[in-house]
Amino acid sequence: MDKIIEQIKTKITEYDNIIIHRHGHPDPDALGSQKSLATSISRTFPNKKVLLAGEGVGDLAWISTMDDVSLSDYSNALVIVTDTANTPRISGENYDKGDFLIKIDHHPNNDQYGDLMFVNDEASSCSEIIFDLLTTWNFVIGQDVATAIYTGIVGDTGRFMYDATSSHTFEVASELLKHQVNLPAVNQKLSEVTLEQAKLQSSVYDYLKIDESGAAWAIITQDDLNKLGVTMEQAHATVSTPGRLKNVVSWIIAVQKPTPETGYRIHYRSKGPIINTLAMKHDGGGHPLASGANASDEKEVQEIIDELILRVKQEA
Repeated sequence: MDKIIEQIKTKITEYDNIIIHRHGHPDPDALGSQKSLATSISRTFPNKKVLLAGEGVGDLAWISTMDDVSLSDYSNALVIVTDTANTPRISGENYDKGDFLIKIDHHPNNDQYGDLMFVNDEASSCSEIIFDLLTTWNFVIGQDVATAIYTGIVGDTGRFMYDATSSHTFEVASELLKHQVNLPAVNQKLSEVTLEQAKLQSSVYDYLKIDESGAAWAIITQDDLNKLGVTMEQAHATVSTPGRLKNVVSWIIAVQKPTPETGYRIHYRSKGPIINTLAMKHDGGGHPLASGANASDEKEVQEIIDELILRVKQEA
């Protein structure tokens, strides 16, 4: 691993043009790892052109926004993808049009893409990995870099609640505090929802179905979203809602995609049974207890529900 870390640093040093991608439907870790790496490289090497590539970030724009990246920018460019397990989840086209491709991630390395890969699936978050890399390389870490990293860590650990949180995670958080990260501000932003999102969260309990096994599911349609004026991205605020119920073990939230897209965005969560292998069957992937996938129609949504029930029963 030490050799790969040094090779990545060498590539960053060699290239004057660097483009950093992350996964679609970004969460705080995707944006935090992407922004912190880009900002640190820019501060360490002021003459380099570093761009952030990907789709819009919705109500997470307080963490980071994207640059306008064109195909010509990829000429003689180093491309780095953070926090993205497999190529179908990479946000932003042309990620494979650069001169060299590097993958930095903390998900199980089932899709081994890139010319160089640094994957640590024991890390709490990709942002934690970025901190380790930056400190090893002696790259610049200021308040904004530290804040982006902390935001990613807190987002992916559920405020240090999930089992991927380690003693090293707390060590990293302690080091970040030395850079004047405003903890209350970050935690407040992560907790904020609009009134419309709060109403949708409440509606999830009305939609929720719970199998006797402890598997649960809720389907949110575009009509539901439109009635409240909530976008598909904003519906992410509902994902953790069923987990508050004592008798729910694993669950999915299926959110219908807007036209001209078709199908559903599937959010998997679990308190124990492994669900990322289920997500991989449906154009998705992620963590053992938190993953995302896609369903082309209602029939596939039902298949996903049936698979979840079976998995929970098998691991009971």
